[in-house]
Amino acid sequence: MSLRDFGPNEFVFLLLAARWTILLALVAFAGGGALGMVVAALRVAPIRPLRWLGAAYTQFFMGTPILVQLFMAYYGSSFLGFRPDPWAAAAVTFSLNSGAFFAELFRGSIEAVPKGQWEASRSLGFGFIGTLALVVLPQATKLMLPPTVGFMVQIVKTTSVASLIGLSELARAATQVNTVTFQPVAVFGTVALIYFALCWPLSLIAGHYERRLARVDHRTPPVVPALGA
Repeated sequence: MSLRDFGPNEFVFLLLAARWTILLALVAFAGGGALGMVVAALRVAPIRPLRWLGAAYTQFFMGTPILVQLFMAYYGSSFLGFRPDPWAAAAVTFSLNSGAFFAELFRGSIEAVPKGQWEASRSLGFGFIGTLALVVLPQATKLMLPPTVGFMVQIVKTTSVASLIGLSELARAATQVNTVTFQPVAVFGTVALIYFALCWPLSLIAGHYERRLARVDHRTPPVVPALGA
C-alpha cells in the first residue's frame, strides 16, 4: 500500500534531483575533456613510454565497468585512509572514466589530420607541442565536435549508477519516490522523460555538427595546404 500518490510535489522532487545529474555530467564532461586531451597528446607523442602510459590508462578505464571503478573510488579508497563522500567519489570516477573515452575520440581526430601537416610544421621549426597546439588541433577540432557532443549523452545516462553509492541524483530520487508511492510506471516513466529531455537536445546538436561536417568535407577538395604559403 502506498503512503501517498505520485503528484506535483513528487515531480518537483525529481526535477530538483535532476540538477545533480546535470552537475555531475558537466563535471565529468569538463574534467574528462581536459584529461582526455592530455592523454590523447600522450597517445600521439613521439616518445614511446609516453604512448604506453596513455594506452595503459585508456585500456584500464575503457576495459573495466564504471560501476567497479565507482566502488573502488568510494569503498576501496578507505584502505588508503580516505573517506570520500558520494559526490567526490562520483566526480572523480566519472572524470577519469570519461577522460579515457575522450582521449580515444581526440586521438582519432588528431590522427585524421594529414601527416603532411606535421611534416610541414616541423620543417618550419615547430616542435611537437607547437605543432599539436597551433597546427593540428585547430584542424582536428571540427572532427572532434560531433562525437564529443554525442558522448555527452552517454555521460548523462551513465550518471544513474552513482545512485548505488548514495548520491541523490535523479535515479536515486526516483527510487525514493517509488518507495513511498509504489507507482513505478508513473515514477520511472517520468524519470525516463526527464532523461529524454536532457539527452535529446544533445543528440540534435551532435547530428547538426555531423551534417555540417559532411557538407564541408563534400565541398572542400582534398588538398593539404602548405604552411607558410
